Amino acid sequence: MSDQSQEPNNGVDPVEWSRNMASIAERGQRLVTEFLAKQRETTDGSLGHGDPLNVGTAFLEMTQAMMRNPQAMMQAQVSLWSDYMNLWQTTAQKMMGQEATPIIQPEREDRRFKDDAWSENAMFDFIKQSYLLTARWMQNTVNDVEGLDEKTAQKVDFYTRQYADAMAPSNFVMTNPEVLRETMDSKGENLVKGLENLLGDLEKGEGQLKISMTDQDAFEVGENLAMTPGEIVFQTDLMQLIQYSPTTETVHKRPLLIVPPWINKFYILDLRAKNSFISWAVSQGITVFVVSWVNPDEQLAQKSFEDYMIEGPLAAIDAIEQATGVKDVNMIGYCLGGTLTAATLAHMAAKGDNRVKSVTYFTTMIDFAEAGELGVFIDEEQLAALEARMNERGYLEGSEMATTFNMLRANDLIWSFVVNNYLMGKDPFPFDLLYWNSDSTRMPAAMHSYYLRNMYLENKLIEPGALELGGTPIDLTTIKTPTFVLSTKEDHIAPWKSTFAAVNTYAGPIKFCLAGSGHIAGVVNPPNPDKQKYGYWTYSRKVKSPDSWYEKATHHEGSWWPEWKSWLEKHAGPQVPAREPGAGKLAVLEPAPGSYVKSRLQ
Repeated sequence: MSDQSQEPNNGVDPVEWSRNMASIAERGQRLVTEFLAKQRETTDGSLGHGDPLNVGTAFLEMTQAMMRNPQAMMQAQVSLWSDYMNLWQTTAQKMMGQEATPIIQPEREDRRFKDDAWSENAMFDFIKQSYLLTARWMQNTVNDVEGLDEKTAQKVDFYTRQYADAMAPSNFVMTNPEVLRETMDSKGENLVKGLENLLGDLEKGEGQLKISMTDQDAFEVGENLAMTPGEIVFQTDLMQLIQYSPTTETVHKRPLLIVPPWINKFYILDLRAKNSFISWAVSQGITVFVVSWVNPDEQLAQKSFEDYMIEGPLAAIDAIEQATGVKDVNMIGYCLGGTLTAATLAHMAAKGDNRVKSVTYFTTMIDFAEAGELGVFIDEEQLAALEARMNERGYLEGSEMATTFNMLRANDLIWSFVVNNYLMGKDPFPFDLLYWNSDSTRMPAAMHSYYLRNMYLENKLIEPGALELGGTPIDLTTIKTPTFVLSTKEDHIAPWKSTFAAVNTYAGPIKFCLAGSGHIAGVVNPPNPDKQKYGYWTYSRKVKSPDSWYEKATHHEGSWWPEWKSWLEKHAGPQVPAREPGAGKLAVLEPAPGSYVKSRLQ
């Protein structure tokens, strides 16, 4: 007699499986219905309506240029065919057990093909190399097209790479050996769980796919992030000013004001105690103040770039004098916060205001002539569509900007999570940096439009007198403040060779420092004698070009933070008794990190 109680389907409970699939089908049908209804109602020019990214025009121009040179296309096809002939030959050798040198290898940092099967299994090795050859052919073909203007060529190159990344065999169940192995081992449960994860992300994004990058329940600002002790001592409509509690008996007389980008939250500099730049700076005997920007809504739609200057750094400098009795400050500006800081210092120079005694810029652009791949998203057509959306809502949604930044590193910030969450059926790993990355902020319509047009599109900031703030034309070349410029070698947001323009712009003494890694990791690289990551380069003489500077620069192991501290000490003043928040003329409003930073978009 057969055992009727034995589970069929190799241990998979058919009743539970059916329930799961029914639930998935119901949720999927509801999401599709809601999505279609939203598409019928939406007329704001968002993705899916027309061509707001202006991609079609760029590829049409490329196609026309290619048709004018059929010989080049023929040569490209012959080259690809030759590569495939060689690949077929080496694959045949490998299948017969012979040694075969790969025709093409992935880049060392390409983590898509780390699984051993991509190299050891002849079929997957063929799939991998076939993809890499085709992707290289696509990229080279569009790069070699003649007759395109620089902007169009950059856009075609970028979106061709986006397409190639999307079509990688690692992104599909049947061509990813790791996913196939997991599917066999879990009897398909990974795909069911992955579909649930996909539906959950669609529900979270209200019909738009909002990929989960980390465990959102593992972190809370003020609980296990942004934990450096301090108090809110001042606020405006646009920012709260944090004064941090001292950890040393004495401090340098001159306080430090940090102006982070308003496009992200300040706590990238205060994630955990082990990697907090803010906590480390406090431990060095510095009285640290930080601007915590508001997460704006439609009520702040008309707040301008000028308002951000007046209610941000200028108001903060005034408040710091009230809090400490010290009129002068040192400043740090990070990314967009650095661009605002530079504009503020030019405004102050025009007014004869010399209260800023030193300034440090983290990954900051002031000359946008070569803005890197972010420039792909800025042209008149795209900006007009963006302004229409912002004017209707009063702000730019933070998620839209986050998607743009994620596309700059699509394999790391999009496709790796598609594989992990939807194909492998795994939950994302708790990671503080990715929690911060997903903690998006909005941008007021007036301010963001001004910034994109005057900086990225028209590059007016670098032009003396082209912009006016507070009724005064500004000129960056009039800034005589001693300056420390920190750039990062692999920065995809503020390319270091573009940020080098600061060296030949400001009138005062300048120290340029180039850190390893990228826009975030290169900056947030604390001293650690047991783990000397990335390193940095310095060269004390002033040179015209970044390439000349790099050729002469000296590489140092470890963190650049102590290098900066040695430079800052020359401008920090003598030691005085440590200052507690609230001890001056400004009363404590609430504990750090404050309420502004805790406003989170869902």
